[in-house]
Amino acid sequence: MSLLPIIDIIIPAYNEEAAIGLVVDEIPKHVVRDIIVCNNNSTDSTAQVAAQHGATVVFQPLAGYGNACLKGMEHIAQKTIAPDVVVFLDGDHSDYPEQMVEMIDLITADKVDMVIGSRVLGKAASGSLMPQQRFGNWLATRLLRLIYGVRYTDLGPFRAIRYSSLVQLQMADRTYGWTAEMQVKAAKLKLRTMEIPVDYRVRIGQSKVSGTVKGTLGAGYKILLTIFRYW
Repeated sequence: MSLLPIIDIIIPAYNEEAAIGLVVDEIPKHVVRDIIVCNNNSTDSTAQVAAQHGATVVFQPLAGYGNACLKGMEHIAQKTIAPDVVVFLDGDHSDYPEQMVEMIDLITADKVDMVIGSRVLGKAASGSLMPQQRFGNWLATRLLRLIYGVRYTDLGPFRAIRYSSLVQLQMADRTYGWTAEMQVKAAKLKLRTMEIPVDYRVRIGQSKVSGTVKGTLGAGYKILLTIFRYW
């Protein structure tokens, strides 16, 4: 009998006390080894709630989505046995964690190295994807196709990747360019990638990115900068 694959989850979280418990509870526990919530200098009870619901909490005092993800990767790198697959998931309860099973199965069946959950292809609830997010996704994925020859519809944060491939990418972005960097580097290294439709609901609380003008402009600028940086 073959051994079951080892799956670790990384959830960056900044002030998500109202959502993080629901997210952790909805993750299919029978397929994962460790749920790592990266507390990104929250000023609320995100860390305590995550721990109460069974997550491993690591602390990243440096602000930034990428910083939180890198801290999660650092935690995984210290494990005696490396995972087969790492799943990235947001902590705001906008994703449907149970849909990670299909992503994981595609990788463990050796069909692909990375799977992006596309909110554009899936069922997005009314108000869940703001117009600026849809336009930003369209522009960024159009540039990825023109520059790198890869077809995507989304830079969605819900994704799974073979751990050995993740290490190979040498991820470095510390803020909003994280997802774009992963897709650009995967294209340059010719990793086998694909998208699958994922559903998307209205997040709990206000988005730190699309919920403010500053966040929207900052994220858009960083994503475009990242796409061109590795050209």
